[in-house]
Amino acid sequence: MMTLDPDLQSIQEVRNCLAQAKEAQKALEKMSQSQIDAIVRSMAAAAEKEAERLGRMASEETGFGIPADKKRKNLFVARQVYGAIKDMKTVGIIRRDEQAKVWEVAQPVGVVAGILPSTNPTSTAIFKSLIAVKARNAIVFSPHPSAVRCCAETARVMAEAAERAGAPPGIIHCLTQPTMAATRELMTHKLTDLILATGGSGMVKAAYSSGKPAFGVGPGNVPVYVHASANVKEAVRHIVESKCFDNGTICASEQAVVADQAVKRQLIEEFKKQGAHVLNETDKAKVEAVLMAGSGLNPAVVGKSARCIAEMAGVRVPDGTRLLIAEETKVGKDAPFSIEKLSPVLAFYTVQDWREGCAKCIELLELGGLGHTLGIHCEDPEVIEAFGLEKPASRIVVNTGTTFGGIGATTGIFPSMTLGCGSFGNNITSDNIGPQHLLNIKRVAFGIREMNEEPAEPANSETSGGHPAIDRQAVMEIVRKVLSEMKISS
Repeated sequence: MMTLDPDLQSIQEVRNCLAQAKEAQKALEKMSQSQIDAIVRSMAAAAEKEAERLGRMASEETGFGIPADKKRKNLFVARQVYGAIKDMKTVGIIRRDEQAKVWEVAQPVGVVAGILPSTNPTSTAIFKSLIAVKARNAIVFSPHPSAVRCCAETARVMAEAAERAGAPPGIIHCLTQPTMAATRELMTHKLTDLILATGGSGMVKAAYSSGKPAFGVGPGNVPVYVHASANVKEAVRHIVESKCFDNGTICASEQAVVADQAVKRQLIEEFKKQGAHVLNETDKAKVEAVLMAGSGLNPAVVGKSARCIAEMAGVRVPDGTRLLIAEETKVGKDAPFSIEKLSPVLAFYTVQDWREGCAKCIELLELGGLGHTLGIHCEDPEVIEAFGLEKPASRIVVNTGTTFGGIGATTGIFPSMTLGCGSFGNNITSDNIGPQHLLNIKRVAFGIREMNEEPAEPANSETSGGHPAIDRQAVMEIVRKVLSEMKISS
């Protein structure tokens, strides 16, 4: 009996899904705004209803994070993201500028390839389904191999909810055999119109190298600066809640505290009160040994609890420990606490003032988080402004946890599970991604002026370059005079 090649099977699955998605998208594109809104409303309601079950599935299958927190992430998308997009115009003429006589017309991009991570699989699948369909696109998901079942179930829930509200069958698909060959086929196939990639640096780079338009998001080695003016108790509360949420699996979570010397002792004591364990040098070395695997982060620690990581390292910690902290001075691959750890483990740096803190934060971002997110706890507006102006980060989150602030849960930033890093992080945008990024905007522009052969003379005697404007009439008089003196008729 002949055995079929797994890669060939997975590639064929991609082609089948794309063909069905393309046909479904053509029908979806013809729907009205009210029809699309009803479909998206049904999908959000289904996601809210299934938030707990899908969150539990994600944690059980991947071994990452906390089921209750994964439920909260699903609910964030079903409620806050939906709330931000439900009234957005995405069909027909979405904007009219009566003064400039320009109409903006929305048109879907077509079929979206959605790359899903293992750290936030169900919430990202819900999110990408909602924003794709809101913009009248179909979407085909390629899940991380360790999150296939929970992603497939989430896609099924979203697809069935969409179809119940009148969507054509086939607008949402999830690959069941997400091999590297399949993902490559999905990203490069002629029926794929745009890639929405969430994953590791290699996957994001592959998306940008596919020859297709792509939105990819980079890693988030997020520093959080605590200024001498900060409310220390509140700052620690925000940091602990943010860093420990789902065991640190959101890429916007804090990775290093950079603290002013003036508040160091108070900060350390407050961290201890709120469930952090500060490692001594011996135990720090033990934890460092389990954080790294080769030249990168050890996947075995991702999304694990502080107690679990301590046990892996052979370190005893008090009951109730939620967070591991180690003092650090170095930044680099040879300093494991300074990298993105995707777990409740924090580095702690001490600086003399905000200028030194500024330099340390930039150094940490340059190690692996350029363009992503930076936190600051501070009550001095001038220091906050300096951090906002100078840092190579797309989100400067002030006096709240970076996990929640970066995704727009506790800030006024657009709610999203896909956070662009801009050119800092080799991304096409620094925005929080939404339906507006999955549309082509056409302009219908009416003529409002005539095109003269010669531009009107400037109102002043200087051009924009600072040189005197040419007086054409005076020049012609001089030419006529010269020609007359030379007895040559003009």
